[in-house]
Amino acid sequence: MLSRHQDPIAAIATAPGRGAVGIVRVSAPQDLTPLVQALCGRALKPREATYLPFRSAAGEAIDHGLALYFPAPHSYTGEHVLELQAHGGPVVLQLLLARCLEADPALRMRLAEPGEFTRRAFLNGKLDLAQAEAVADLIDASTEAAARSAGRALAGALSSEVGQLRDALIALRMLVEATLDFPEEEIDFLQAADALGKLRRLLAQLDALLERSRQGAILREGIKVVLAGQPNVGKSSLLNALAGAELAIVTPIPGTTRDKLSQTIQVEGVPLHISDTAGLRDTDDEVERIGVARSWDAIADADVLLFLHDLTRVGRPDYEAEDAEIRTHLAGVDPARILQVYNKADAPESAAARQDLTPGALTLSAKTGAGLDALRRRLLEQVGWHAVPEGLFIARERHVQALRRTREHVALGLEQAAQQPPALDLMAEELRLAHDALGEITGAFSADDLLGEIFSRFCIGK
Repeated sequence: MLSRHQDPIAAIATAPGRGAVGIVRVSAPQDLTPLVQALCGRALKPREATYLPFRSAAGEAIDHGLALYFPAPHSYTGEHVLELQAHGGPVVLQLLLARCLEADPALRMRLAEPGEFTRRAFLNGKLDLAQAEAVADLIDASTEAAARSAGRALAGALSSEVGQLRDALIALRMLVEATLDFPEEEIDFLQAADALGKLRRLLAQLDALLERSRQGAILREGIKVVLAGQPNVGKSSLLNALAGAELAIVTPIPGTTRDKLSQTIQVEGVPLHISDTAGLRDTDDEVERIGVARSWDAIADADVLLFLHDLTRVGRPDYEAEDAEIRTHLAGVDPARILQVYNKADAPESAAARQDLTPGALTLSAKTGAGLDALRRRLLEQVGWHAVPEGLFIARERHVQALRRTREHVALGLEQAAQQPPALDLMAEELRLAHDALGEITGAFSADDLLGEIFSRFCIGK
């Protein structure tokens, strides 16, 4: 009985809907010659596109298109792969897929699961785990900078740097293990090999890679920005100004916005997921009250909370009382995530209020656009964005966490090595744990449940 990872699989590899071209992909550990003969009526030259009819079981042409055969191991998955490029109609592609599934009963072919082709590429050594994730990131990229960075990760930029760190860790582990065999000479041996210097250099390399990975994670995930404040402070107007489109209804009536409205824009290639929320206030309106509750949920999940104020009402007792109540509710939010912004700077009556603003606060006009560029820059600064996107590779939060754990163990290993005498057994254990954590990035030490979680998020056919 073949394991599930060795089943022949087939799927439509192009997006649902109508298009000029659609692709059906087949991958199997077994030779696909009988399937090729049944579908194409002839043998195919490896890696050469051939125009021909795709045959039904009755010998009739389902469609005419290009067939490509990639014998193992020279294919995307490392297995035997057949790709049929037909016209992109949903019915045509479903007919071709059904024909692939039943053409050779001996194969017992089944439909592919999400990400299964790329998972096989990983399992067969065609890609490491970081590269496999970069395939999905390249498909999902929402900005040009994110797409370019995902391409670098797919080409092995992250894997290469992780590999260099891994080699340095292996060399240190070998040094420590060898020293443990000669305990009477351990101090001189470690000093001669500059073990402390190697550990310090390794920590510096980890810090540099960790910082770049943080930037790559921002580029991939984007920044969740929530606009919050009292009704009629200009949240919807600011969303429209940032998006460059009339997305939200703007009226002088308090409570116009009753639900969260989101839009993604990009600044310096970084996706900003901006959400306009219902004005924060007590209300008897049931619908508005639900909207306010959703506003607080969005605030809790924000990377940056843009607390918007109305310059024309600053100093009024009733307005200041409402703002004070909102600040009380925000007491549990990290102050580093809150950006104070004062809107309606274009209004003549706002001039006096600008003298006593919160230090570090921004003033702007959503109506005229004045101050929007400063706001965009501050939003990036707020989350620590400062890298040049052209030098980045895409990264995921799990990569960042793995690097953090690696650094923690290397730092502990340095502490053990610096003791007199060195605690070599503890140092060896910390370096082993660092090696394991680093291996999680490329898949050298990945549990099956982690692989399942990663590849389940891919599209079917990839």
